[in-house]
Amino acid sequence: MTDTPARRHRLFLDRLRRLPTWSVLVVGGTLVGGLTGGMYGMLTPTTYTATSYVVAVPTANSTPESARGFAQAYGRVATQLAVLGDAQVWAGVPVRTLRDSVRTATSPDAPMVAVSATSARPGLAVDMANAVSRALTRHAEHTKGSTQVRLVQFSRAVKPNEPTSASPAVTTLVGASAGGLLGSLALLARPRRNGHTPRNAENAGNAGNAGNADPAEDTPAASVPGPATAADSRGQR
Repeated sequence: MTDTPARRHRLFLDRLRRLPTWSVLVVGGTLVGGLTGGMYGMLTPTTYTATSYVVAVPTANSTPESARGFAQAYGRVATQLAVLGDAQVWAGVPVRTLRDSVRTATSPDAPMVAVSATSARPGLAVDMANAVSRALTRHAEHTKGSTQVRLVQFSRAVKPNEPTSASPAVTTLVGASAGGLLGSLALLARPRRNGHTPRNAENAGNAGNAGNADPAEDTPAASVPGPATAADSRGQR
């Protein structure tokens, strides 16, 4: 007897039903999560990040503590329109692209500002990071008379050799781990079934039976007086 596609499909479904619940949830969640993570890694474009550094230097009328404070301030204004408007000329991209691609970071222990730019093209990431750093140092130079702090370029951005975005293999592993975890949580959260009737349900059933009982059965029967009681009643008359 040859197996038809319909019969093979039924056999597959029967074998699937015989599998334990935990294996279906955990293995299924792992497979779905791995496929989703792999598709995300393949469809997401590869990105590169380049970083340049500028350092705040105090003048003769300033202190290192003041330089660290102004480094924090310059790190916040580096992505503002006043700086990005000048940087777009050297980077060759619109201000909106700079605003979405450039990030800054500062440290409370060192008067340094890190300017990072991310792009699908390594060369463009380098150009954007260096352009924002150049525009920031020029603005600091214009205000050094009042701040008594200068910004000096500490390190220019270099072309990155490796992408900073996650590879499809990494996203597949992350997705598989997340899917397996969700499957395990669903297994723990599902209601438990057993053959014993819960005590609360039994009490509720007894209460329901009591509520449906005949009112005549609940009414106590009239007591019949005994002989002594009946004689005392006739004597009192």
